[in-house]
Amino acid sequence: MNISSYQDLLQAAKQQPEPQRLLFVFTQPELPEGYTQVQIDRFHAGQGGVLTPKMCTDKALDELGSFADLVEESRQTGQDWKIVFVAALDGRGGTMPSSEDARVPLEKMVEAVQNGAVSNFLAFDRDGNLVRFS
Repeated sequence: MNISSYQDLLQAAKQQPEPQRLLFVFTQPELPEGYTQVQIDRFHAGQGGVLTPKMCTDKALDELGSFADLVEESRQTGQDWKIVFVAALDGRGGTMPSSEDARVPLEKMVEAVQNGAVSNFLAFDRDGNLVRFS
């Protein structure tokens, strides 16, 4: 299945042979350490910077609704974000992974995002648009 939207992601996750728990890392662009004036100018023009994780969570599929619901729930934390990275964690033997099962994979996902290794994740902006990184 070609995933081009958040709804496509949820549908694909529901079609997997094992139950899925989705992992979310919400990020905000920031200037990197030791930034230059050129980097400042680009950043203020809406380009460049680094995506810094601000919060993360895991959700079973039955805990998820629309993307607007996800945005609203995140708004209640008071943390601002621009891009959310998403990955799936497979269950085993028909059992949904628990939040405890997701803890280490979620920590590794945060670390991967911090290191810019985001090619294995889907990414969406606050409007629910799929974002591709090259």
